[in-house]
Amino acid sequence: MFAAMTQEGEPSASFAALLRARRHAAGLTQAELAERAGLGERTLRDLERGRSARPQRTTVELLAKALDLRGSDHLDFLAAARGVRGLTPVAPVRPIAGDSAFRLPAPPELLGREGDLAGLSAHLTAQPGLTTLVGLAGVGKSALALSIANRLEPLFPGGVAGISLAIGDSAFDITQAICTVLGIARPAQIAARLADPVLLLVDGLHRAEAVIAPVLADLMGKAPNLRVLASARAPLGLPGEMVWPVQPLALPPADLTSLDQVRSYPASAMFMARWSQVRGSPPADVEVSALVALVRRLGGLPLAIELAAARGRVLDPPEMLIRYGDRLLELGDSDATTTLRDVVTASYRLLDPGHRWALRRLSGFGYRWSIELAEELLGPDHDLVPILERLVELGLVQVRGSGAFRFFLLDVVKAYAIEHAEAAGELGEIRRQHAVVFARFAARMVRDLTGTSMAAAVSRLDDVASDLWAALGYSAEHDPHTALCLASKLPRWWRFRGRDQQGRQWLRRLLDDPRTADADPHVRTWAQLGVAQLAAEHNAGIEELHRAEYALEQFMLDGDVTGELATRTLLLVIHQGTGDYAEARHHGELALALATKTGRVRDMAVAQNNLIWHDTRISDLVSAQRRLAAVDRLSVRCGDHQLRALARANLAEVLRLDGRFEESIRVAVQAAEMLADVGHPGQRRRLQGLLGLSYAHSGRLDEAEKVLADLRSQLPPDLTGGEAEDWDCAMVEATIAAARGQRLLAATWFGAAVQGGERTADIRDVAEALVGLAMTADDPAPALARLDELCRRSGIVLTPREQAMLPK
Repeated sequence: MFAAMTQEGEPSASFAALLRARRHAAGLTQAELAERAGLGERTLRDLERGRSARPQRTTVELLAKALDLRGSDHLDFLAAARGVRGLTPVAPVRPIAGDSAFRLPAPPELLGREGDLAGLSAHLTAQPGLTTLVGLAGVGKSALALSIANRLEPLFPGGVAGISLAIGDSAFDITQAICTVLGIARPAQIAARLADPVLLLVDGLHRAEAVIAPVLADLMGKAPNLRVLASARAPLGLPGEMVWPVQPLALPPADLTSLDQVRSYPASAMFMARWSQVRGSPPADVEVSALVALVRRLGGLPLAIELAAARGRVLDPPEMLIRYGDRLLELGDSDATTTLRDVVTASYRLLDPGHRWALRRLSGFGYRWSIELAEELLGPDHDLVPILERLVELGLVQVRGSGAFRFFLLDVVKAYAIEHAEAAGELGEIRRQHAVVFARFAARMVRDLTGTSMAAAVSRLDDVASDLWAALGYSAEHDPHTALCLASKLPRWWRFRGRDQQGRQWLRRLLDDPRTADADPHVRTWAQLGVAQLAAEHNAGIEELHRAEYALEQFMLDGDVTGELATRTLLLVIHQGTGDYAEARHHGELALALATKTGRVRDMAVAQNNLIWHDTRISDLVSAQRRLAAVDRLSVRCGDHQLRALARANLAEVLRLDGRFEESIRVAVQAAEMLADVGHPGQRRRLQGLLGLSYAHSGRLDEAEKVLADLRSQLPPDLTGGEAEDWDCAMVEATIAAARGQRLLAATWFGAAVQGGERTADIRDVAEALVGLAMTADDPAPALARLDELCRRSGIVLTPREQAMLPK
């Protein structure tokens, strides 16, 4: 990049690269340049690959003319072809500091490197010695070094200079090149020339690794004020060397929808800039999704982005994603002289066999992972820390962020490592051990999926979601015992993230697999309970009642208090949904007694909270509020913010039923803020519904309509109105219409609410909707008859306010 050193009389080792770079800069293919120069395409291909003898002067002149090279660019091109030793600057030669040294070329456009620029600038101005930028080939080390050098040039009285090493350079070649760029004739003048602080760039240490170390050591020994900024694929290992890993560019989130958003992230901004240079216009808005997916697959590696964007001459982003999304290693320049496989291979070859084995094992991870998980995957016989240090140094493992799950492999590195693992016959064992590791991880996390630790545990499971699904998919086919163990630990996470139907299917499949018949009975019991819990989330608990009853029997036999409490809580929910309210309350009271007997504060709060519905069913609102006060007190004692939020939501409901609408609104707003921090999308929606009802009942109709619009925006496509309406939306619509005196419209919506309540199996909701229907219908008799039958059958007692609303 800065200077090329070669043996006298031989074509420069960098002439092939220089020719290729000039051709790419001109936007020409090999065939186009060969035609323009009047040469054979094979001749040009051999020159670019360094396979040709020194080209004839006429050939070089034809190429220079075809490339429209002029002035110093023309002379440099001829000099490189002739193998003349010395400086081959990329920009016009200009003297600095009154001597005959050369300025560096202007830096390229740099995106997303602000942190590196600031950190390196501060370090280099304060600290002499060797600083080495390390990372994968193509990650942008040279561009970063050049940008830093240009930025710091005014701060170095002795100037800034640079050389680029070539394969085959000797210590003598390198020393002479340094003398050239420093503007001195002999090595003996180096100490005097470097008396003032100088910044020296050395690009490509790996190309002359065997000889560069003593040259730099000698140089810095003579010049204590010298700063050397080098780029390499691995550290040089000199005493005092500062190693600065260069990371890929920051990636855009997967959910971006506009080009303006895409431009705000360095990796996608670079892709768009290079694409526009090739195509002449930015991608279309409809291609944003494919563009983002492609850039994320490229991993923010600038070389990969350059190579992909160059395909923009003939391919659109969706076509690129289809063609290269799963074949990133094959992505290369138009002549296939450089591919991403070559980039990864160059760093992989720097590893010893042990590090290569570790990289292949780490390819088993889906995305981010922690040191803890990596140690489990590699096994106890391997010291992970030095292995990670080496892989990070070479850019094969990336580090992003400061949390536990901060390590990951770029997709190109992962694909390469998986290829080699498969070739070595290791891939099956890696995936088997990967599943075991995540089954153990889920077992550790399940203990924290309650109380104050729940949000953090859910977040940790979210961090490794792709690994959990991959482990489950592989082990279900090849190691069903591990799959059942893993799946049995995930129901609470699945419920929290709305994956209840998917999780239920997985557990049923694994329990029905004859290969798991002899699995650990305790694991099978928890899996049976998990199926029933997940079914209850989508109102299908009665279908799995037998599993819950089986689990209760087993937990009681085993003396498992945790399992018994969880099962009795579930049985309360199932029986409540089927109308067997006496049995539901029985399980709730037994759970409260067991929790109290064993001193489990949180379980006492849960049991009290679950019994509140039974108080509201018989309109014992005073008892309900007393229980809620107990829940609030107990949840504070155990530090469970989620439970306290749910108790506040229940209090808002009780206040609404009591006709205290303004209080209900105030408490509902508080509960909504609390639930936003702890999840529970179903509870948040229910809370929105009661908030909308309280607004409507209190005459704040504009606010009620805003809540209604938000509720409707969350509805699935099959719930769009009429008979398909859900209870919350229908009740808010009906109450708004009734408040405006629109009786016919209100009656229609109350009728829809009755049907919505029947679908959700909450008979208290059905009773409230029937009260509204009787109040607004022209003929209230049918509604009153249904209401009377419902109350007689279920034991529901209407509140005084509801009784007053009924027509006399």
